[in-house]
Amino acid sequence: MDDPQKLDAHRILTLLGALREASKDLRTNPIPFLHRTDPKAAIEAILELETKAVAIFLADPNLHKLCELLCNLRALVEKLQKHQGFGLRSLLHRQIANYKISQVAYAIESEIQAYVDRLTIKNLVKSLNESTSEDQKVKALIEFTERLSQGFDIDFQDSILRAKVFTILEHILCDSESSSSKRVREHAAMAIDALVRFNKNVFVGLVLMGSTIKALIAMASSCSIQVLSSLIRFIRTPLVDELFSNGEIPRIINLLCSEDLSIQVATLDCVLELAYIGRKEVIEAMLEEELIKKLMHLQRMERANGLIEMDSYDALETESEYKVEIREKGTFPFASCVSRFAIQLEVGEGLCAEEKRELKLEILRKVKEASESDAEVATITAEILWGSSP
Repeated sequence: MDDPQKLDAHRILTLLGALREASKDLRTNPIPFLHRTDPKAAIEAILELETKAVAIFLADPNLHKLCELLCNLRALVEKLQKHQGFGLRSLLHRQIANYKISQVAYAIESEIQAYVDRLTIKNLVKSLNESTSEDQKVKALIEFTERLSQGFDIDFQDSILRAKVFTILEHILCDSESSSSKRVREHAAMAIDALVRFNKNVFVGLVLMGSTIKALIAMASSCSIQVLSSLIRFIRTPLVDELFSNGEIPRIINLLCSEDLSIQVATLDCVLELAYIGRKEVIEAMLEEELIKKLMHLQRMERANGLIEMDSYDALETESEYKVEIREKGTFPFASCVSRFAIQLEVGEGLCAEEKRELKLEILRKVKEASESDAEVATITAEILWGSSP
């Protein structure tokens, strides 16, 4: 049997959605709205919606202000109906009424959004703290992330800060041994990324001071590394310097040796971001972890696998995940990855011209050391010196 409270909440949200659409219609184009083929029917529909809403909303103190706005809207619409003539006085009254309707309609939209935002935060916190359902937690996190993607809102931010949402998300992200599943933790990571983009000035500091970055690297999934790359692109030098000072660079480079293709691909993207942004010390730390050797191995293995004709896949009894990825997507993520790394250094923002020259020579030296043939050295050297598509 359905929960009456859930049914009431669904009814309220449905009604709020209808009111928001109607208010938007009035705000953006009030005069045509009242001069359609059957303006009387359209007006009656809005007034009926207002009557139904007020009767339901009065039971909720958080909706009292919305009730007042709806009553004001009714009064303005009724006033507008009285001035449908074509005289100068009627036209003037309609213009004034339409302006006031637009203002009230905007206030109604804002009030509805604020109410829905409060419900979103309340549902998120309750789901993450109390629910035992993984699906419910993920659903709440997705709704929260989608709301953040709509852009900055000071009231929504205040609700987030009051509810200590960032602390809850970070706790879940770092919770690798108890109740939080990997799926929930990954969605928490994406929500943190969305928070940083929502307001860099507030949430970047929380990311840098907390355990978010360590938790992302420790999780070592393709999703967590993708989030890390996203944060590096957005926060840039402060985050890269933090990674270097905390000794996280070797842990990132080592993920290139994962047996999971998706993790290898995500890590390569992260490495390329670091190459573009990192200072000399960061790049040297990467090279010290035999980065060039690892990249050459990936590039070499991909080239070897790529020599298999696509038509021959059907004849294989078993397929590695790598080969399946190639067949289904037709992509070669590690193609020319050594030269792509070198190009990122060349066009990046973390090195001066002299440092770029020195590091390019160092990369060429390491290519020669790690190569298996003169032909391989010649090919990669040519790509680094003459350039290839990044």
